[in-house]
Amino acid sequence: MRPTTITGRLWVLTGPDGKLYDDIDTDMIFHNRYLHITEIEQMGQYALGNLEGWEDFAHKARPGDIVMAGKNFGAGSSRQQAVDCFRALGVSAIVAESFGAIYKRNAINSGLPIVTLPGLTEMAGEFKTGDTVEVHFETGQLTLDGKTFRAEPFSQVQMDIYQAGDLFAYGKSLE
Repeated sequence: MRPTTITGRLWVLTGPDGKLYDDIDTDMIFHNRYLHITEIEQMGQYALGNLEGWEDFAHKARPGDIVMAGKNFGAGSSRQQAVDCFRALGVSAIVAESFGAIYKRNAINSGLPIVTLPGLTEMAGEFKTGDTVEVHFETGQLTLDGKTFRAEPFSQVQMDIYQAGDLFAYGKSLE
């Protein structure tokens, strides 16, 4: 059984203006010049390589890290590599105020934990890169230095897919 509570080092994706990045599209997450790469293990090195100020993220990220962004994370195309590059790095969750619809579905289907934190943009100053954050998928509780924030808990189907590993494994478990 996969853990339903994780603790990890936080990466708060801010732009040149110091504000939380909104509308990070799949091309910023995984540039189309690398679409020829088909091995998931090789995708991680290009994560966020096309996002201004975060080009070196993949070289600094470590397994268990948590990524935080603003509204509409993963907007744009249905590029699966934009999910898989984080899986390759061992990112344990992505927390955002909202997710692009296709990205959200791809992440859930791949078993990558994504957590929606309503109002994150207004409280972004509470978080900084390097903080240690605890995230409870079942309750939606996010804890930082004893302070609690209320994110959306996983839906039952999101939890089932996550626990199975991905959508295919979940489907096989239903047979």
